[in-house]
Amino acid sequence: MKEIDFSLKAKMFDSVSELSQDEQNLMNKAIEARNNAYAPYSKFQVGASILLDNGVIVTGNNQENAAYPSGMCAERVAIWSAGAQYPNMIVKKIAITAASSEIEVKNPVGPCGACRQALYEYEFNQKEPIEIIFMGETGKIIKVTSLASLLPFSFDSSYL
Repeated sequence: MKEIDFSLKAKMFDSVSELSQDEQNLMNKAIEARNNAYAPYSKFQVGASILLDNGVIVTGNNQENAAYPSGMCAERVAIWSAGAQYPNMIVKKIAITAASSEIEVKNPVGPCGACRQALYEYEFNQKEPIEIIFMGETGKIIKVTSLASLLPFSFDSSYL
């Protein structure tokens, strides 16, 4: 038996103002998207914005449905929209933010497992890392240099 140790390096910021101007803009677009989320059941609004290598920013937000499995997370709405509209563009960065009408979300909210897998598909296929920046409604912001760092033992097309 061999023990394997994983570690994750991330940067933590105290506020959006500590991010670069481009990253502030990307997060502000995610906040705008979050504010338009359709989340009448969970009351948990999520917004995502994606920076493509051509400079275009594509946004998405969570879309709920009374038939719960029929809803969709903000990150997958955004990445699939980017893939549909700009199929040959490289995804450079993704900003994610979450808020609730029930409580103040003070901790950074990263992508769920299904979104991590969907986002990783793009990172794997483009053979370039996708930087992920995520926050709650207020509080600290976390930035990682690659989606793969959030998904150890990821599954990709090389297994098929």
